[in-house]
Amino acid sequence: MKSVAIFRHAHSEGPGHLADFLNRRGIPWQLIRIDAGDAMPVSCQDFGGLVFMGGPMSVNDDLPWIAPVLALIRGAVKADIPVLGHCLGGQLMSKALGGAVGRNPVKEIGWGKVAVADNAEARLWFGDTHAFLGFHWHGETFTIPEGATRVLASAYCDNQAFALGKHLGFQCHIEMSEPMVREWCAIGGDEIAAASTSPGVQQPAQICAGVVEKVGALNAVADIVYARWVEGLAP
Repeated sequence: MKSVAIFRHAHSEGPGHLADFLNRRGIPWQLIRIDAGDAMPVSCQDFGGLVFMGGPMSVNDDLPWIAPVLALIRGAVKADIPVLGHCLGGQLMSKALGGAVGRNPVKEIGWGKVAVADNAEARLWFGDTHAFLGFHWHGETFTIPEGATRVLASAYCDNQAFALGKHLGFQCHIEMSEPMVREWCAIGGDEIAAASTSPGVQQPAQICAGVVEKVGALNAVADIVYARWVEGLAP
């Protein structure tokens, strides 16, 4: 089986629960640390699937790796190699596929209910799940690319995820682990304080309250999604 390429854009935003899921399934994967200067693959054909994690930057920033990443995503979609995006990763997918990324009406940080859309694509990815408590940390959001289907929405962000065949792009984070939640709260305190007037922003104490149970429930939803996604991996 070809390995899954996981692209990390910031040191604190690794694959989290996704790595645990792949390891349990015996699915090989490799981490491409864009934040550490790892070489960008020139082709998607060596991989069974591509995964793009989050990051504090904008897809509209003038960064040298963004154009090659967008080209990789377009190439993978054309070759029917599954692509999965988390937050920034979902924004990269949207932009690569003709969508736009811009400022969300409010910044979202913390836990918030996400509703699963009532359509066939959403049921395909989420099964009988109708809503769940997602984790959020974003100030921008994407539009749904042409041909894709909105599968998630929340009170503060209309487009929380889209599906296009084997490909799935999230605005929210489903990959969280307990250590990741605590680390983000520790290093993101200034950002939380600066956005404290936003109705979508929670304080660190609120975010970390009951974090073990919240992460466990989120991991259960992620397992449903990831199980569906790996069905499409290229052999």
